[in-house]
Amino acid sequence: MELERIIDILFNLLPAAIVGAIAYYFFKQHIENEAGRRRFLLQKDRQKESFPIRLQAYERMALFLERITPSKLLTRVNPTSSNKEDYEALLVASIQQEFEHNLSQQIYLSDDCWTVIIAAKNATIQLIRKANMNEKTDSANKLREVILTELMETSAPSNAALSFIKKEVGEMW
Repeated sequence: MELERIIDILFNLLPAAIVGAIAYYFFKQHIENEAGRRRFLLQKDRQKESFPIRLQAYERMALFLERITPSKLLTRVNPTSSNKEDYEALLVASIQQEFEHNLSQQIYLSDDCWTVIIAAKNATIQLIRKANMNEKTDSANKLREVILTELMETSAPSNAALSFIKKEVGEMW
């Protein structure tokens, strides 16, 4: 008699245990979904706040690349003497100063973008140094001519970096 009663109690408790297990499973799923939704909303809010700052960093680096484009750099930085080495040093110093002024922007840019910008800066400096080593170059004004002639034959290094920035900003939307 006692065994039958225990079996009856177990049969009566079985549906309650199944309902309890299902309820536990659904509540667990609901809590996980809510936590995921909260994380998503927090990330969305963070992106909303950081987007203008990131966009401003890309704008500043685009301006940097425009300013170090050799044709614009040569127009903005005039030689102080006819010595070509002095003018080369002045141009390189101007590029370095612009770069150092915008150095903090790297925290808002992707690593690939930052690498492309550094490569464009270094290629521009290399272009200036190469033009200074040219046999035709004997004065600061001749250095300007050689650099501008070189740019007629090839694209400025900063153009590729600007294209990269435009592509990345386009992907941010």
